[in-house]
Amino acid sequence: MPLVAHTSLPTFARLRAEGQKVLTPEYARHQDIRELHIGLLNMMPDKALEATERQFFRLLGACNQIVQFYVHPFTIDGLPRGPEAQAHIDRYYEPFERIRAEGLDALIVSGANVTHPDLPQEAFWEPLTAVFDWAKRNVTSILCSCLATHALVQYCYGIRRTRLPAKRWGVYSHRVVEPRHPLVADINTRFDVPHSRFNELLRADLERVGVRVLVESAEAGVHLATSPDGFRVVFFQGHPEYDTISLLKEYKREVMRYWAGERDDYPPYPENYLPTAAIARLDAYREDVDAARRRGLSLPEFPEAELVPALDNTWRDTAKAVFNNWLGLVYQVTDQDRRVPFMPGVDPDNPLGLDF
Repeated sequence: MPLVAHTSLPTFARLRAEGQKVLTPEYARHQDIRELHIGLLNMMPDKALEATERQFFRLLGACNQIVQFYVHPFTIDGLPRGPEAQAHIDRYYEPFERIRAEGLDALIVSGANVTHPDLPQEAFWEPLTAVFDWAKRNVTSILCSCLATHALVQYCYGIRRTRLPAKRWGVYSHRVVEPRHPLVADINTRFDVPHSRFNELLRADLERVGVRVLVESAEAGVHLATSPDGFRVVFFQGHPEYDTISLLKEYKREVMRYWAGERDDYPPYPENYLPTAAIARLDAYREDVDAARRRGLSLPEFPEAELVPALDNTWRDTAKAVFNNWLGLVYQVTDQDRRVPFMPGVDPDNPLGLDF
């Protein structure tokens, strides 16, 4: 599904440089194809704002190469922003009012950082639920990532997430548990997904309110589920959009926090992610860090450039397949008018016509 560079957002140039196909608006206008308009509600903090933007653009743009794809990034109030991130938003993001007026075929909602154990106490709660209320009435399908899943499951079904004893952080093996669902058609029955969270939603709680669980991990719990209708809302607890280096970047950030005194313990390694040679190099780096602290020296340079070539990505192909299925299903049932969620004859309570 080629991206169309309909704005001057720098992500388009970045993806072109990576070799991904990105159409100019002039070229796109000469193709007689019904395009899809996908919103990206980016709630990530400043340091991850543009990286998250690129991750979702990259993943969506790698899907079906026939249908044109317009992505509309936007954000909401209640999220603290520094001047640089706010300038990026002001220049490249669209106001929600315009998106609401022009309509979307589908919506992706990113994760976010939280400051309260009770999600409705977050400053972004009311703006987020306002977007969701609009999208539930007007958008074909909403796809939620990690924290967005936790927030909207609580909002829709009253289910509060459960605090984990320790952060679930790493790459975990998953299995398809409902192979009849078209979202998981023709994907690997077993595949990996990165996770990075302190809380989880339990399968028993989800199924009690009719949520359909499609993919689960013995170690990491539920990854992929849908609303009871099978399609209107798609829930991810993991991060299929992550780049190969995303967990390494998070680990580096935690080392910086340890050095700054923001955490007491040296961070553990993300599970099932680093090869043996990388662990050995990071063990040596930890010794350098502790030695520098004892001697009052500056923080040694993190060996990121040495580590990146050793990392494997064991989740990307399946992530692309699931997103491709999702976008294909949106295309099949959405209306020609993107302000209308479904074409005539589609049952909003069972858009895919599921009989199980």
